[in-house]
Amino acid sequence: MYQTDPPIPPKESLPTMYDLPSEDPEELGRPDEFHIYQPQLLEETFRPQTYGADQVFVASDLNLYYDSRNPLWYKRPDWFAVVGNSRFYQRRDLRLSYVIWQEGINPFVAVELISPGTEKEDLGQSLRIVEENQPPTKWQVYEQILRVPYYIVFDRYTDNLRAFVLQADSYTELNLVEPRIWMPRLEIGLGLWQGNYKGIERLWLRWYEDNGNWIPTPTEQESQRAEQERQRAERLAAKLRELGVNPDEL
Repeated sequence: MYQTDPPIPPKESLPTMYDLPSEDPEELGRPDEFHIYQPQLLEETFRPQTYGADQVFVASDLNLYYDSRNPLWYKRPDWFAVVGNSRFYQRRDLRLSYVIWQEGINPFVAVELISPGTEKEDLGQSLRIVEENQPPTKWQVYEQILRVPYYIVFDRYTDNLRAFVLQADSYTELNLVEPRIWMPRLEIGLGLWQGNYKGIERLWLRWYEDNGNWIPTPTEQESQRAEQERQRAERLAAKLRELGVNPDEL
């Protein structure tokens, strides 16, 4: 690409979300069920107290383009969240991918669900010298290029949760006395919850409030509202009976 005078900024000269591929034809097949359900639970319970719903974007298994010098390089986090950016691309369109040089805001938290064969890269144990024609590892992208403040790794086979926070120029692993990570900027935390989701009982990653309570899913919220309405109706019926009125005859 030839240089112009004055230079055209990358946002105007490099490929946009519409130009870049959103799928890799060599990565065939669908994710396993856990890789489908776990990101759904993360999305359903991710409600930062410091950002409105229109200023939060979350995605799972979506191409994340990170290098304007190599615009075809991307990673596909199992789940990531961006805060302070519109939920929609250019405030109007569903995203095909997340293109850093177009968006201007990096992810705040990334989650990787360890699979057989991905553990070394997920945990930064397969670092490579970054060369011009070879993309960096996932760890290097999150730590050195995107500088994602929180990087979470969960192994569903051992139920081991590990959390890395960006300090200065590198990730430092948190010493988790209990499997919970509080994120002050969001005023919510991420932890391991033993419960039933989608009919499956196991340990799940989900978000919690400052009082320690788990943030409910929309289904749980509806159940809570129905239970509150039932209790309200029962209290009203009891009050009517005290007044000598049979609520069943009303």
